[in-house]
Parts: sequence; structure tokens; C-alpha cells
Amino acid sequence: MPVSKHDPYSARELAQIIALGLRIERRRAYGKSTAALERQADRIRERAEAREAARSKRK
Repeated sequence: MPVSKHDPYSARELAQIIALGLRIERRRAYGKSTAALERQADRIRERAEAREAARSKRK
């Protein structure tokens, strides 16, 4: 179930995205690579969008 009607994320996915964003910014501050964390965030986003698209097709 999405948190709001404007985004596809569930509460858990939203918390994961926020935590990943914090980790990404911390790594950037230290000058380290963030590609793996960004890919993980993209996978969460894609999964949420696919789920909501499938849900809207059923309606």
C-alpha cells in the first residue's frame, strides 16, 4: 500500500530510500563511490513502480 497517492513507495520502501540517501551523501562527503547504493535505490524504485502499475491495471 503506497504512503500517498503521489508516489509508489510503501512505508518500508520509503524508509529504505531515505536511509540509502543518507548513506549516499555520507559516502560522497568522504569521496567514496556511491554507484552500488544508487543501483539499490533504483531497484527499489523500479519494483515499487512495477507493483503500482500492475495494481492500477487490475482496477
